[in-house]
Amino acid sequence: MTHPNQGGEPSSEDHKRGPTQGEGDTCPECQGKITQTSERGEATCENCGLVFEENPIDRGPEWRAYNANERDEKSRVGTPTTHLMHDKGLSTIIGWQNKDASGQAISARKRAQLQRLRTWDERFRTKGAHEENLKHALGEIDRMASALGLPKPVRETAGALYRRAVKENLLPGRSIEGMATASLYAAARQHDLPRSLTVVTNVSRVEQLRIQRAYRHLSRELGLEIEPEEPSQYLPQYASSLGVSDETEQLSRELLEVATNHAIHSGKSPAGLAAAALYAAAQLTNEKLTQETVSDATNMSKLTIRNRYQEILEVYEEHD
Repeated sequence: MTHPNQGGEPSSEDHKRGPTQGEGDTCPECQGKITQTSERGEATCENCGLVFEENPIDRGPEWRAYNANERDEKSRVGTPTTHLMHDKGLSTIIGWQNKDASGQAISARKRAQLQRLRTWDERFRTKGAHEENLKHALGEIDRMASALGLPKPVRETAGALYRRAVKENLLPGRSIEGMATASLYAAARQHDLPRSLTVVTNVSRVEQLRIQRAYRHLSRELGLEIEPEEPSQYLPQYASSLGVSDETEQLSRELLEVATNHAIHSGKSPAGLAAAALYAAAQLTNEKLTQETVSDATNMSKLTIRNRYQEILEVYEEHD
């Protein structure tokens, strides 16, 4: 074997790297056997000790799998799929930037060509009325969730619920927007991040009665096990919107706990009780909070807040 240094002796650099493994299973110096040492991460000759590979890059996965199912579940090839796209994000997308790989602007002729490619790509991505309707519904879910400030897990669950509704043939006789809104409303309750029907209706394109009917139909046919709403679930978002102190929020939780123990919440809106409890707590802690301010922040009428607030205080005084 010939080395680049003078005199034909191997250099220190050559001893560090040596010939690359893969040229054969024998050492070109002494014809010895090449072995891989996992403890030191080296490929060396058993006879002369020549190092062929040092600190190799481990190109395998960082996880272990003991069967084919585990390997398929842990494999991360390509972008993750999502229920918020009608094709689950598996199709190609031509970007909107009219630039080449180096970031330079492309010519007018190339821009026109790219625009035609985008048009055809969009047509091929939504083939048929079924995919077009699914794309429209999932777009509505994403829009409403963004307006309501709901996180991605809730949106993914809503998309999965809507797909189940389509698969179970629950859409005939009902609007796409109504079923999409019902799916988002159900997903928010499943994740313990409920939004009142009034708030959901404000961001939807359908009226509240149709949303209620679609939700009942969806919950019944899909067998959704959704726990009844608790008034305390609305407190964090209402307290954040009103900017009340921690003392007021904590006192409102105590007021709701006492009211729940006395069955005041039975047959009443949980969102209305939460708004009334915050207003009552603000009065007890001397925070300047008006019924109109609470009404605007919670989308509850001032009459509801006034009536529920009086009931909560009466029970709380009896309890004390």
